[in-house]
Amino acid sequence: MESFLIRALQLILSLSILVVLHELGHFTFARLFKVRVEKFYMFFNPNFSLIRAKKINGKWDFKFLAKNVPANERQKIDAFGKEVLDAKGKSVMEQIPVAELPDADWRKYPETTEWGIGWLPLGGYCSISGMVDETKDINQLAAEPQPWEYRSRSVWQRLPIIIGGVFVNFVLAMVIYSAVLFTWGQEYLPLKNAKYGLNFSKTLIENGFQNGDNILKINGQPVDRPEDIVEKVLIEGKQNVTVQRENQLVDITLPKDFSQKVLAAGEKEFVTVRYPFVIGKISSGSPAEKAKLQTGDSSTGINGKSMTIFQDIANELDANKGIHINLSFVRHGKAMQSEVQLTDNGKLGVEVFSPVKFIKVNTIHYSFTQSIPAGINLGWGKLVNYVKGIKLVFTKEGSKQVGGFGSMGSLFPPTWNWEAFWSLTALISVILAFMNLLPIPALDGGYVLFLIYEMITGKKPSDKFMEYAQTFGMLLLLGLMLYANGNDIFRHFFNK
Repeated sequence: MESFLIRALQLILSLSILVVLHELGHFTFARLFKVRVEKFYMFFNPNFSLIRAKKINGKWDFKFLAKNVPANERQKIDAFGKEVLDAKGKSVMEQIPVAELPDADWRKYPETTEWGIGWLPLGGYCSISGMVDETKDINQLAAEPQPWEYRSRSVWQRLPIIIGGVFVNFVLAMVIYSAVLFTWGQEYLPLKNAKYGLNFSKTLIENGFQNGDNILKINGQPVDRPEDIVEKVLIEGKQNVTVQRENQLVDITLPKDFSQKVLAAGEKEFVTVRYPFVIGKISSGSPAEKAKLQTGDSSTGINGKSMTIFQDIANELDANKGIHINLSFVRHGKAMQSEVQLTDNGKLGVEVFSPVKFIKVNTIHYSFTQSIPAGINLGWGKLVNYVKGIKLVFTKEGSKQVGGFGSMGSLFPPTWNWEAFWSLTALISVILAFMNLLPIPALDGGYVLFLIYEMITGKKPSDKFMEYAQTFGMLLLLGLMLYANGNDIFRHFFNK
């Protein structure tokens, strides 16, 4: 439960930072072109807000746990005192003149922005005056365009306002990556140093790999890092792999649909580096403590089977859940054995030393000036790989792997790690920027598409069309969100 809460907190903090800065991009360009921003909210605020604030006559007015400010509109009345209805019999609304509003009413001061924090932590928004979006409908845009509104600006001014959020997300990712490289450097494990070889997923083994092989080349090109294998085989679909197996070279040819097979199998660990099983930390009251195991004990076998590698031993423990095993190990150079009663999920209750204790890793350190271009290159590389891999989503197998907030949360480590947090925040920033540029109504890319149409034809899409497009886009996005999070729920309960 603790690890779940830590992951959830990291996800909420990461998305909060990204959403606020994304919306701040829209806000900044809107204000640059003298367009009013009606509301700026972190998180959504149906019906009420946790905090809202507005600057009135030079002083800040704060409200806590307060109902939202109602729309500045009222029923329109004709000269005979009757309610005005449209052709469909619906009430026609009109703006309430500012002069008729009381001094304490926030609607009397539309020239200043309402800032707030909502209670639903699923995003945020920036409501720009005169723009058809999720915060208003066409009835609120019935009047003639005003000088302070988005719709009164030229297409060349509206375009930066729309792409401002995406621009900030891209720049933010590069800045974070640069800061991470400057602060912690870049640590990686060269494949040539993997002296115990690699461990492969079931699908890789079924296609010719053996645990302990080390990958040397893919399509004739040398590979240096484990992540290169994922990029070239899964994302780029390269098929010819050369491995070193003991003292010989073996060529393996993968099928064309190999990526789909991996996705269909739902394998989380594609390739991992093999390393010895040496006990680092023992949990209180665990089977390991009861069996009097000690830090530094190095496992050499289970029930008479000789094995020293972490992955092999973990698999063997999993196959003996809840029963007694005979564990062979070495302590200070002396061979020993112990009877251990495993937990129901096949655990000893220990943490083992990480691979870096046994395998040399390389660390690249960057000066401040070196970290900037390195961060830009890293961010650009992440974007390119993500775009290359997006094609897999449109396959039957890939669509089943689409995930929502649960999948995003699982990316974060179960214990707080600032380097991992910022690296993942930068990655999510890249993903959000790209996804927001998709030409879907309600996303920034949808607005860009309509602006391009206006540039070409010289005509704006009507407000009514924009409202319908906005509604369609919101429904589509809601459906995608439900599908993605539904996949997470299904995998949690049925794919354990």
